[in-house]
Amino acid sequence: MRISIGCNLTFDLPQETPIVTLLNVHYSRVEDLESSDILLTDPLVKVTGYHDLFGNWCSRFVAPEGRFTIGTNTVIRDLGQPDPALPDVLQHRVQDLPDDTLVYLQGSRYCDTDLLSDEAWRRFGPLPLGRERVQAICDFVHQHIAFGYQSARATRTASEAFHERQGVCRDFAHLAIAFCRCLNIPARYCTGYLSDIGAPLPHGVPDFAAWMEVYMGGRWWTFDPRNNTARIGRVLIAQGRDAADVAMTQIFGPGLLSDFRVWTFDAGDGDQGAVVTSR
Repeated sequence: MRISIGCNLTFDLPQETPIVTLLNVHYSRVEDLESSDILLTDPLVKVTGYHDLFGNWCSRFVAPEGRFTIGTNTVIRDLGQPDPALPDVLQHRVQDLPDDTLVYLQGSRYCDTDLLSDEAWRRFGPLPLGRERVQAICDFVHQHIAFGYQSARATRTASEAFHERQGVCRDFAHLAIAFCRCLNIPARYCTGYLSDIGAPLPHGVPDFAAWMEVYMGGRWWTFDPRNNTARIGRVLIAQGRDAADVAMTQIFGPGLLSDFRVWTFDAGDGDQGAVVTSR
């Protein structure tokens, strides 16, 4: 399957402004791109890149005063299969976890585990370890939070989402991640493209999506408490402890986001071969 993915973000900037973006496809999917998802700017500026602490590809540049647009546009090859299901494996004991997973057991900016630990153990502690416990967490979060863009708030933590019972996909992910960490299950925040391919109508307005991955059985597995079902065409951009680690744009100065567009759709079979890119 070929999936067209991309975005355009336009800012009105009152002064010359340094910006860091996290808009390129994750390195684990780079070989699936038909062409490099180069960051495009209007007007043209010099863009440099680097890998952050989590291996995500970041771009940095200085935008001029006035109206400024950034974006990407490419096609990615995908198997066209739903997210793989976690098999019936038990979770690792903490003492058996790889060193690089331990950071995903700790509380973070938006996943305030210290305020949710008692609730997590009360609700999910009696359940069997492993897949059943993680799925129970996703089931609860999916039913507990009412989705709505009108209730979006950039400062909402997992505990606040739990008490307010409203939010957007990042709030679903933060609450599920926090519950998992409270129960000694490594969980990390993921953001990227999520198509509506194969999903029932009506389809929502295209946007970036947030989900989580949990570490069990020696690898990371995708769970999506917002949709709570396996989806086709999930394209990872970045991973981190929570949304604070994977902000799509960081603007070091005042500015207004005046236009925001994201797209991801079936691009048809085509007949061009894949072009392998590296970063």
